[in-house]
Amino acid sequence: MAKDENHHVIVEKIILEGRHGPYGVARFLKLGSVTFSLKPPVWNEADFPELGSYVILSQVRKKRAGWYAKHGRHVVPSDEQPST
Repeated sequence: MAKDENHHVIVEKIILEGRHGPYGVARFLKLGSVTFSLKPPVWNEADFPELGSYVILSQVRKKRAGWYAKHGRHVVPSDEQPST
């Protein structure tokens, strides 16, 4: 998996009081669950995503505990536009 590839995923869980702070869990069709921190520098948005919302995760890596993303953000309208 390319480290700079953007992945549109749906948020399945938000954990506000995790061991290392707040984090989200999203589902990849091929990989299964992927976690992402909701603290900077991973998540730099003003608000957390909602359950069922789409987010973009990138720099996905695998550890012994499973897949995680090093960067996440909300999907915005320009993400849906075809590139020219």
